[in-house]
Amino acid sequence: MAARRTGAKQARSSMARIQIANQPVTQITVVEPEAGKQDEALSLMTERARFMARQPGCISISLHRSLDGRRIVNYIQWRDRELLRSAHHSPEFRKEWKHFDDLTGDIDPHLYEVTNIIEGER
Repeated sequence: MAARRTGAKQARSSMARIQIANQPVTQITVVEPEAGKQDEALSLMTERARFMARQPGCISISLHRSLDGRRIVNYIQWRDRELLRSAHHSPEFRKEWKHFDDLTGDIDPHLYEVTNIIEGER
């Protein structure tokens, strides 16, 4: 299935920029939808990502679906932790939370920092 670009603004490149110096906050969330619910969960996550993309501090949001239909990975870059926390706690973001919980099993979010970048030969 081809990747689609959606959201408040089209990305200038197809990949989020990863850097070590002056790095943003990175949150990676692994979501395990209920059986047969990956598309519906991804649709709701896309809707929520559009909202988040308009919030202060958002740099990028990338959604990935596993080929086996069992997982969705949400890769977020935000300017700082406090702005990310504020966006996550906004009433508009949380309004569909119950419906999302009905579509998913495990949701595993964590904050990360970049330690190494090793690029392939060009």
